[in-house]
Formats: sequence, C-alpha cells, structure tokens
Amino acid sequence: MAFLLGMFVDKPEFVTVLNDKQVEAGSNVILRCEVNTTQVTVMWKKNSQKLDCVEGKHKIRLIGKLCCLEIQRVEDVDEGSYTVEVSNKLGSVSCSAMVTVAINKWREIPRNSAEMVRSLRSYQVCDGVSELRFLLHGPIGAGKSSVINTIKTIFENRPFVNCLAGESGESVTLYYEKFTIGSERSGRLPFAFYDVMGLEEGQTRGAHTDDIIKALKGHIPNNYKFQAYPITEDNRYYITAPTLNDRIHCLVSVLPADKITLMENAVIEKMKCIRKAATELGIPQMVFMTRVDKVCKMTKDDMSKVYQSKKIKEKMQECSNRLGVPMNCIFPVETYHEQNQLNEHINCLILDALTQIVFWANDYAEKCSGNQNRVE
Repeated sequence: MAFLLGMFVDKPEFVTVLNDKQVEAGSNVILRCEVNTTQVTVMWKKNSQKLDCVEGKHKIRLIGKLCCLEIQRVEDVDEGSYTVEVSNKLGSVSCSAMVTVAINKWREIPRNSAEMVRSLRSYQVCDGVSELRFLLHGPIGAGKSSVINTIKTIFENRPFVNCLAGESGESVTLYYEKFTIGSERSGRLPFAFYDVMGLEEGQTRGAHTDDIIKALKGHIPNNYKFQAYPITEDNRYYITAPTLNDRIHCLVSVLPADKITLMENAVIEKMKCIRKAATELGIPQMVFMTRVDKVCKMTKDDMSKVYQSKKIKEKMQECSNRLGVPMNCIFPVETYHEQNQLNEHINCLILDALTQIVFWANDYAEKCSGNQNRVE
C-alpha cells in the first residue's frame, strides 16, 4: 500500500475476473470485472492489440471499482480474446475472456436421433448387394476408429469400444477390418464399415494408397494384415474377380478439425490420390470433420450450435480448399472419445452424416447393380 495524492492506494488486484461470453450476432455483450481500488488506469485489448474503439460500437466505463466494456450489435468480426489491463504506480494486473459469436445458422441439424435410428434400422438396401460398405481413411489420429465406435454406441445404446482407437501418434489399425452395426439381439443393420491404417508422410509409413485403392475396387479381403509393401495380384489373399458385394460403396475421408492447418501436404496429396481413384470408379465421397470440440468453445459447450460457429465454418472451408471437396459434402461431427454417457446432440450430428452416406452409397450400388461388371 502507498500514499498517493492524499489517499491510500493499493496495488491493483482483481476481485472478480472477466468471463467468457457466447452471444448471438446482433446482440450486445458486456464484459466486466472488479478491482480492489479506484486509483487505476484501464486499457482494453483485443487479440493482444490495443482495442480500437469505434463510436457507437464500443463503450468503455470505469464505475467505481468496476471495469466494463460493452460491444453493441455484435458481428462475427467482434469474435476474439479480450483483455483488460489495470495499472497504477504500484503495479499492474490483467485478465482475459473469449467472446464467441454465433453467426446465422447455415445448415440445420435433425433434432430427433430416435427417429433417425428407426429410419436407418428399417432401411432397405437395393437389390444386388447384401450390405452397403463404407471405407474410412485419413491421417493418424483423425478419429476413424472413434467414428465407428460412436455409430455402434448409438445403435447399441451403450458405450462401445470394439474398434480400437488410439491417440499415440501411431496407427493402431493393422488389419483391413470389417465392423458391422447392431447385433443379433438388437438386429443387424445392412451397413459395414472398413477401417484402414492411418496415412502418414513418406512411402514406407502408414497405409499405402495402392492398398486403399485396391480396397475400393474390392481386391482386399476382410482381416487382411497390412504389410510394409502394397498387396499384389500374386498375393494368395488377393481377390482377383471382385463383385459389387466386394467393392466399397462410399469413401469417407476423416479429417480432424484442430489439425487441418498443420497437416503435411504429402498426406493431403495421398488423400487426393485416393479420392481421384474413387471418382474414376464413380464411388461417392464424403468428409467427416472430427474433433470439432477442440476448435470452438461454443460448440464444445453446446454441440447443437455447430452450424452457428464461425470457427467451424472456417475449418470446413479450409478442409474444402485443401482436399478439394464441396462444402455440402463435409459434415462436422463429434465422437465419444471422452464421454461415457450418450449425448443427443452428438448422436444427431453423426446420424445425420450417416444417413447421407447411406443414401449416396445406396444410389451408387443401385446404379451398379444392373451391371455386375467386374472391376479390373
């Protein structure tokens, strides 16, 4: 404590700090905190830069010991980290809060997971195939296995971890393994998911693009163990004459929202190569963008706002630009990787994406079923 201008002055300390705010576009938001003394100078920053106050937009007030910043008619450009620095001759202190702006919703999420589950359980695949087959591919740690586990969890109505998922930075998928949905007790659905090794930079690490392309064509059998080199036609497990039932009916690229920016170009090029092969085969393709809770606090707190998040939309656009996929083919999803209780919003997001790939895969199978030409 010091004596200043005839008054006792304390070194500034916070009594209360700024709190994160989530606000709808067009609304007003107030950030406030309380300090222990009135003898202070206050400065506000946005994203570590001094806040450029705009008349009619920002109101800064010091009411006794209360420091306030009001932002009127919030827009998406107002989203960011706000910091207040409080100082006097004895020292300074600062605290920060994140303002997240929910922009106008650009896509709707079905609200009833039970209805989607019933619809998928009763879905009839086209004649000519016994089940629709989906192949998931992407970089290590993208969440391919977690996607499968989440879908199985929803239909079993309990946590399901039969498909091993890892966070170690190394692929835990060693086999070309088939995972079905449902059970003998609850009824098995006519959908099958195939998991492959994660893609890595370099020719000798991770999944080989040639193996994945051969899997698309139906040349690789279930439970085939991936080798250090791609499978060849003289391999005893190689399916030389695959039918429509052996082929993949939809390719699902899995990308982690929080790592898209950091992904190596070599991995992206491998994914593009696989997508090009799928396009030449006429196989429909979709992207599941996982780990959306890692890039947006608003979405993490409330998954129903995923299509109101500026950050999620930016990540979807980045995914579209890097991989060359239309925005309407990209579905942000969340998986059960930390939770042990089912969540309706998580269920609705992934069931919506699942419904779309089922429709697209069935359209492809129906188109091919009239002509059972073998794929060379």
